[in-house]
Amino acid sequence: MHRTLRVAALTFLVLPITAVALAPQASADAGAPARRMLAQLKVAKPLSIRGYSHRRFQPRWAHHKGECDAREAVLARDGRGVRRNAACQAVKGVWRSPYDGKVLKSVKQTDVDHVVPLAYAWRSGAKRWSQAKRRAFANDLTRPELVVVSHSVNMAKGGQGPQSWRPPRRRYWCRYATSWITVKHHYRLFVTRAEKVALLNMLRTCGR
Repeated sequence: MHRTLRVAALTFLVLPITAVALAPQASADAGAPARRMLAQLKVAKPLSIRGYSHRRFQPRWAHHKGECDAREAVLARDGRGVRRNAACQAVKGVWRSPYDGKVLKSVKQTDVDHVVPLAYAWRSGAKRWSQAKRRAFANDLTRPELVVVSHSVNMAKGGQGPQSWRPPRRRYWCRYATSWITVKHHYRLFVTRAEKVALLNMLRTCGR
């Protein structure tokens, strides 16, 4: 009888200790896939901005389905209660900007941001691409390249990389760095040394 009670007590004590011991390991591994992809990217100096223009990537948003273009598809995907007119333009909805946490209740407050800015992609290797590939990059709905954010935070970001601009909302750093790396890895764009360091620093927030 007493031996049974002692075994039960020991079991009760061991389980919480095991759970606590495993928790840091799970957190430490949260950014591992992104770090592995980042390690595979070439590190190089940025190319010249000479020859760049927005139109080299996106003279206009590409059609997605019917009258809907890629921008309208992203607005519908990222919003709540989105209503569109006959031309597929969003006229009503609510969006939450992940970069700064702002709740946007008017489409006029929104921008569809390219996570890896077009000008930055140009200097990371897209300068050497065909026009068709650049257009596919600018309208990519499969990779995490397009996201609805507030107009103000998008203006603050501009064409900067993570070594000079990061989302004001620290909680989003892990997701932002992972998205950035995923896009660059898929398109085989290179990173600069400073960019890589900045991305690794943001990945340290994964799982926290």
